[in-house]
Amino acid sequence: MTNLTKDIISELKSFIKGSTMDALIPPILFMIMQNLFTLSVAALVAIGSAGILFLYRLFKKEKWQYAIIGFVGVAIASGFAYIAGNAKNYFLPDIIGAIFTFSISLISVVAKKPLAAWVSHLTRGWTIDWFWRKDIKPAYQEVTLFWTFFFFLRLVILISVFTSGNTLILFVSNFILGFPTTILILTISYIYGIWRLKTLKGPGIDEYNDNKEPPWHGQRKGF
Repeated sequence: MTNLTKDIISELKSFIKGSTMDALIPPILFMIMQNLFTLSVAALVAIGSAGILFLYRLFKKEKWQYAIIGFVGVAIASGFAYIAGNAKNYFLPDIIGAIFTFSISLISVVAKKPLAAWVSHLTRGWTIDWFWRKDIKPAYQEVTLFWTFFFFLRLVILISVFTSGNTLILFVSNFILGFPTTILILTISYIYGIWRLKTLKGPGIDEYNDNKEPPWHGQRKGF
């Protein structure tokens, strides 16, 4: 197994462990319950499952941030559906979120402070100035352009399906464009980003922090 493959697997494991259950279980239970029982029962079950996941993470001393964000999101989504009396409104916060992520990604590209760089900085804690170097930033700018295109495509599809009124298709579309597609997007971004950093021939983050002079070995700690 190559180092690149190991890095990708490690990144995906971290993502899957952190958000899978919190993102998938409540909406699946909501869809099942609203077909078998009433909308109010579906909303209560979805909120209850999100609450159980939050308590589970606290008990296991895992990262609870995913669970609390998931709980709040499920509560809002369930409230939208219950108040409107329409199950499709459960997915309205996802559409609002899609608008927000597309807007932020687009603004970051225009401002030349790419979202991918900010995400990497916040998750890895690497010095932010390293990301803005001329021999580093293009990699993150190009990956963010790729993200922006995906966010736009996802938004267009979700709005189209939402207006059609088919809750099942909306659920399936939201699921496919969520977790599975995110895995693919992250994998492509990581592979391209690592390759692009090599072509730019800038310093690795450790070399930058140690003020090493060129020639540099380049980035060897991920993207």
